[in-house]
Amino acid sequence: MSSTPRLSLYFRYRYSSSQPLSTPLLSLSPTPSPTISPVPRTSPTPPRTSSTSPLDPKQLKAFESLNIPTLKNPCDHHHPSSSKKPPTTVVTCDTGSPFRLVTSLSFTNCSSDLSISSTALKALSPSLTSLSFHNCPSLSAPPHLPDSLHSFSAVSSFPRLSGLSLARLVNLTDITVSSVPVSTSGLFVILGNMHDIVSLTISHANLSGNIPKSFHSNLTFIDLSDNLIKGPIPTSITLLSSLKALNLSSNLISGEIPDSIGSRKLNV
Repeated sequence: MSSTPRLSLYFRYRYSSSQPLSTPLLSLSPTPSPTISPVPRTSPTPPRTSSTSPLDPKQLKAFESLNIPTLKNPCDHHHPSSSKKPPTTVVTCDTGSPFRLVTSLSFTNCSSDLSISSTALKALSPSLTSLSFHNCPSLSAPPHLPDSLHSFSAVSSFPRLSGLSLARLVNLTDITVSSVPVSTSGLFVILGNMHDIVSLTISHANLSGNIPKSFHSNLTFIDLSDNLIKGPIPTSITLLSSLKALNLSSNLISGEIPDSIGSRKLNV
């Protein structure tokens, strides 16, 4: 019988010449720090009889408004910006009949003529459950994201994201926001109604405020590194029985680390 693994933590203390040694600032991160990409969770789709059906006409119009080449059917087609770059847009659809519906949409290395409107995204919901942006820094964030999303990712994209806009994504299980400034009065504003959240990454986002006093119990992965979060680590974080990875490095966290962090057994 194999032994149950324990959480391995790395503590890094930073001292200021103006601060006594008894009150160090601290950073907390797992060792080794995992690189985990949230896995989108889509709603179950009943078996379909055809996988070559055309895209739903309403959703096809939405693609046209996004300046995405529609061809005869954009489903499962990659639309490259050039032969040397990764695909600009990846579209995944279900196998519905008589029309297919978009379930996942991914943008990479966005072109300057791309514009994401809330109207277009609304036309793609409720079937759209996964939406991601990578390396789209000049793209303006739509004011309203579809609440049908289960997975949302924005990495090095958008000049800024609104915490209130993220907070409306109440059906998310996975969220990744990295190298994107997030304007919010606190992390609790974003997470308050995300009862199904499993994987949480908001890093290098100028996120300020304190760590919430409580988290939703489904969480298995938390990465809040490279922010401006301050204050102590709440002892309630030790109640997350499914937590496998915790990264709070490069913040302004102070106070003592709860004794039970790193000593309890994990469900892995």
